[in-house]
Amino acid sequence: MIVSPERDPQTWEQQLRNLLPLLGHRNWIVVADSAYPAQTAQGITTIATSADHLEVLSKTLRAIAKSRHVRANVYMDAEFRHVTEEDAPGVSALRRDLDSLLKNEKASELGHEQVIAKLDESSRLYQILILKTTLTIPYTTVFLQLDCGYWSDAAEKRLRHSLANGVSAR
Repeated sequence: MIVSPERDPQTWEQQLRNLLPLLGHRNWIVVADSAYPAQTAQGITTIATSADHLEVLSKTLRAIAKSRHVRANVYMDAEFRHVTEEDAPGVSALRRDLDSLLKNEKASELGHEQVIAKLDESSRLYQILILKTTLTIPYTTVFLQLDCGYWSDAAEKRLRHSLANGVSAR
């Protein structure tokens, strides 16, 4: 589904606020540049924000941080580190701004096709929200794979270990 400001009078922030409580573990929120394609999978909602990339990313990260039920695993295209100023004027400043914005996040870099494949696989069972921005620099999309906010990776590992060894909690 594609949502544009003309089709839905709600702002993208209102739509994010309404959708975030419905999203959880294994859902994705994608903050995309302006050339990101409209995907056709049924589980994907694309919202044209008509807003600045860094603003959308910042507000989305804050909304996730305020929620108790989810946290984000951040992925970026590995190609982004190799885009030159000559080919994409402004990329160096954007890189600095993104590094600053994501300084408290553990961002992983994967090849663009690898991230898209993860998204494609997830969209078969889980909802994906794409927030399309006005940015015109390639490979700048930030992919936020949601995870459980009140359950840590360490707790999950301990649980899986207990299950494998037949140990139950008392």
